[in-house]
Amino acid sequence: MKPLTTAAVVATAVTLSVGIAGAQSGREMRQSRQDVRQDGRELRQDNRDIRQDRRELAGERRELRNDRRAGRTNEVKQDGAALRGDRRELREDVRDRRGDRRDLRQDRRELARVVRQ
Repeated sequence: MKPLTTAAVVATAVTLSVGIAGAQSGREMRQSRQDVRQDGRELRQDNRDIRQDRRELAGERRELRNDRRAGRTNEVKQDGAALRGDRRELREDVRDRRGDRRDLRQDRRELARVVRQ
């Protein structure tokens, strides 16, 4: 996940967890709803990015396999190193998305709780 997205999600989580309990005005409530919707949009974009990264990794694995079959040892070493780095980044992105999803669910629960009151 992009650092900006992570920062926005964290800021929204803090805002909602601190401010939603005491949200008195309709403006604050409206802003909280917009923040939650924006977080949902960012989460969907992160999902799309992760799917695209997985497709790219599959293509890189095919290239690596072809390089091995062709006996291009130099390319195999470079492609293998790049592939390991890309896998690591993908795992980090998936981990971040999981946390963001958890935060969004919590924000939605808190927002629903306040709306009912």
